[in-house]
Parts: sequence; structure tokens; C-alpha cells
Amino acid sequence: MFSVEVAHAPEGVVWVLRGELDLHSVFQLHEAGEVELSPRREACPVVIDCAALTFCDSTGLSALVLLHQGLAAQERALRLAAVPDGLAQVFSVTGLDQLFATYTNTGEALSMSSVPGGIVRRDLDGRAH
Repeated sequence: MFSVEVAHAPEGVVWVLRGELDLHSVFQLHEAGEVELSPRREACPVVIDCAALTFCDSTGLSALVLLHQGLAAQERALRLAAVPDGLAQVFSVTGLDQLFATYTNTGEALSMSSVPGGIVRRDLDGRAH
């Protein structure tokens, strides 16, 4: 089972993803994206909390890329927080680690100012540079 919970904070919009993001559930992410990309939305970042995301297949990856592109077209940032190790490894293998800005937790993602290129690189001990 998959769900997207959306909350608005002064620093941006937070989406909490829970469960398996795959071919059967990706429509929920697309629906949230359609709402977020509608013209009436404020120009604030979207932070996706991935801590409770248990699986993500290629359709889920594709949906995240499309969301990133849509937000970038509006000059908005997509920030991923608490990315599970398995998904971080997929990002690394596919090169998506060069596209997505990742953060240790939602609070850090909300408090970060924009990073040129939207990339946050981390050492093995988790420090951003």
C-alpha cells in the first residue's frame, strides 16, 4: 500500500511517501504533482520525505524525474529527505544522484538555501559539501 501525505510549511511543501512506489501506485504521486504544479501554487520548494518509502521501481523513478523537471520549469526546487540506503544506491547507479538534492531529514531540507545545480554531495559520515 502506498500513500502521499501533503503538508504545507512556511519554508515549503512537504510530501511524506509511505509504502511501495511502483506501477500500481505511481498515479498517486502524479496526482499530487498535478496539484503542486498548478499555476496557483506558490514558488516554494517541495520536500519529499522518503523515510517510510519501502520500494521504488522504474516508474517511481520516472515520476520523480518528471516532478523535478516540472518544478524546475517553475524555478522551484525538489528536495529529497531521508532517502533509504537502497534507493540512494539506485540513484548512484543511475546517475540520479546528480539530479536530486538529498538531505538527511525534512528539517534540514526545509532549512537549506538553494544549492547551485540542486546538488548536495555528502561524505560517508553524512556531512554536506
